[in-house]
Amino acid sequence: MIEIIPAIDLIDGRCVRLSQGDYGQCTRYDASPVDMAKRFLDAGLTRIHLVDLDGAKASRPMNLRTLEQIARLDGVSIEWGGGIKTDDSLRDTFNAGATYAIIGSIAVKSPELFGRWLQKYGGERLVLGADAKNGKVAVTGWLEETSKSIAELVNDFIPSGLTQAICTDISKDGMLEGPAYELYSELQTQFPQVVFTVSGGISSIDDIVRLDELGMKRVITGKALYENKISLSQLTKLIS
Repeated sequence: MIEIIPAIDLIDGRCVRLSQGDYGQCTRYDASPVDMAKRFLDAGLTRIHLVDLDGAKASRPMNLRTLEQIARLDGVSIEWGGGIKTDDSLRDTFNAGATYAIIGSIAVKSPELFGRWLQKYGGERLVLGADAKNGKVAVTGWLEETSKSIAELVNDFIPSGLTQAICTDISKDGMLEGPAYELYSELQTQFPQVVFTVSGGISSIDDIVRLDELGMKRVITGKALYENKISLSQLTKLIS
């Protein structure tokens, strides 16, 4: 069964969701990040996707206190992304309680550094964040497009031990229109040694079922949960 990973995006320590990675299209939610994490854990969803949107813009983690609070919850594992650009910021992220660190911009701009991190921490702790805009990888909080495709970026780090990648089709993110099925299926077929996480566009439980049928291993759902397009009880039933 596909692993379902709920998302919590953070600005100023609050839960938010963006549409198509646009900071100008930001929806804020009343629930605190810690309360949301507790709800996810109670539903049987133990791996949580935390994104520091402030950190992505500032190029350094900005919401580590929230990470520390969530990491204290029993049974949780956290994949954390946003602003990890230096050895110190990566170490601070792990020290604050992250189980996994998502590396995006650095993988493109300083590939030697990401390769060294992979060799030091291992592919079981570092996750490539490969997000696409108009078919090309976008970095710096999705504000900057590059000339690389996701496949090219993934291929660069296979020799260094890459085993996990989260891929977001930015055009689908937060739009509740369904994910880019073909993109993910092609990537998983091309790189069977890498576990790809689908991110962006999940609109219903049917999307998750279809991804499972396609053989995808993990999927992130965010806005569909916050907008009640998918219920936690549905997810609990699916994973059980």
